Amino acid sequence: MTFYSTDKIALFIEGANLYSAAKALNIDIDYKKLLEEFRKRGILVRAYYYTAIIDDQEYSPIRPLVDWLDYNGFTLVTKSAREYTDSQGRRRVKGDMDVEITCDVMDLADNLDHIVLFTGDGDFRELVARVQAKGVRVSVVSTLKTNPPMISDDLRRQADTFIELSDLANMVGRPRQNKEDMPRFLSDDEDEDLDEDA
Repeated sequence: MTFYSTDKIALFIEGANLYSAAKALNIDIDYKKLLEEFRKRGILVRAYYYTAIIDDQEYSPIRPLVDWLDYNGFTLVTKSAREYTDSQGRRRVKGDMDVEITCDVMDLADNLDHIVLFTGDGDFRELVARVQAKGVRVSVVSTLKTNPPMISDDLRRQADTFIELSDLANMVGRPRQNKEDMPRFLSDDEDEDLDEDA
């Protein structure tokens, strides 16, 4: 990973994508350590976290995490999610944040040296190319260590640097807790999946 101490850095975290990748690797992300790690690598200008939330739920399992992030150095970008039932009768949530991420990246790109994009979604390949054309380096964080890999090959090839999430785990992660020991918002009790492409 090539970071310079004078780099102005911004993190753009697609919450559902990072959660899925970390879950597949059996780790939990410690977001406080994540901020500390990237503050060591340069001048951290902003850390964005994007997620969709179901508004009409009395209790949302992600709400405690979102509240913690909002009070601890992250810029939260949320929107209302749409809930539906898939063809197998499973409850799904649609909440695509691609447009919000793209707008924020383009708005900040002229004031940054390095963007760190936490996603494996190949739809961001063109965004990465446009930002690189402005002279900004782009690192993408996801994983190849799952079957299938959670990063698009096109996105990985376009990025200046691919950062394997499992390699960051000893710096910003911790082993996943047993379900019964986990706070409800981190457990899978409700079998709630975020389907961003439906």
